[in-house]
Amino acid sequence: MTNALSKLLQTRDWLLADGATGTNLFNMGLESGDAPELWNDMHPERITKLYSMAVDAGSDIFLTNSFGGNAARLKLHGAEKRARELSRISAEIGREVADSRDRPIVVAGSVGPTGEIMAPMGALTHELAVEIFHEQADGLKEGGADVLWLETISAPEEYKAAAEAFKLAGMPWCGTMSFDTAGRTMMGMTSADMVNMVDGLANPPLAFGANCGVGASDLLRTVLGFAAQGAERPIIAKGNAGIPKYVDGHIHYDGTPDLMADYAVLARDCGATIIGGCCGTTPEHLEKMHAALTTRPRGERPTLEQIAEALGPFSSAADGTGDEDDAPKRRTRRRRG
Repeated sequence: MTNALSKLLQTRDWLLADGATGTNLFNMGLESGDAPELWNDMHPERITKLYSMAVDAGSDIFLTNSFGGNAARLKLHGAEKRARELSRISAEIGREVADSRDRPIVVAGSVGPTGEIMAPMGALTHELAVEIFHEQADGLKEGGADVLWLETISAPEEYKAAAEAFKLAGMPWCGTMSFDTAGRTMMGMTSADMVNMVDGLANPPLAFGANCGVGASDLLRTVLGFAAQGAERPIIAKGNAGIPKYVDGHIHYDGTPDLMADYAVLARDCGATIIGGCCGTTPEHLEKMHAALTTRPRGERPTLEQIAEALGPFSSAADGTGDEDDAPKRRTRRRRG
């Protein structure tokens, strides 16, 4: 399938994705507990600014403001019947921003988890999950998204349901999971498990990888795990800007723009092709990341020690691969932003 992302991947050996959605919207006035997706309709000019900031900082790909735009998540705000509409609007705004630029920009329709537990552990059946994801995918497609972007998934069952839904929608897609518990997702998936799952899908993603999680160091350890499996499809690295700290009544991520620049280059050297930031990543971080990827030469694949030295310690010795003895232990020194 030929699409905007696959075309861009054929011409470049790395692509810069965007940064945080929530962090940047909070900086614009979003209140904790509010649904960001409602702003697509209420404050479209702010969503235009969100997308434009990423593009102006050098991003080749930006995600739409639709992470929690599925019916299951919107039900918490009494807006479950607006899932398709709000996702469509998020992509329409993105299409306008991308089409106004003189270089190729990929509009990626963000699709987050349902927030429900999949059967048999929970009440969400495979069929209902497919239906929920399909509805949102159709909205993003109608709005002009180039590709769907599944992110922050923990359960393999939910990842598989989304893959099926995206096939029904007739859309190419990418998909990342969040590895935040000793190199595993909340549901116990390791990096090797994910590679095996992706390779076995009837409708595999164009690119796969990891986002969010604990910190930049841990995420790159997961990327090394993907690369060690000999994964042939492009790997995505979208790590948080450091570690979250509670400062003066709000969450602050301690990763400086310079640290994220180092992270971006290390991510590329670890084997990632699509590199961006997640929570805490602002346009200032993205500018430094873009500059580093553009000017610094590609290096050898870094060791765990080199990653820890550059970005700070891992959150745990366990990395989900069984090689716990090789992981640098927690240290007291860390860069702070």
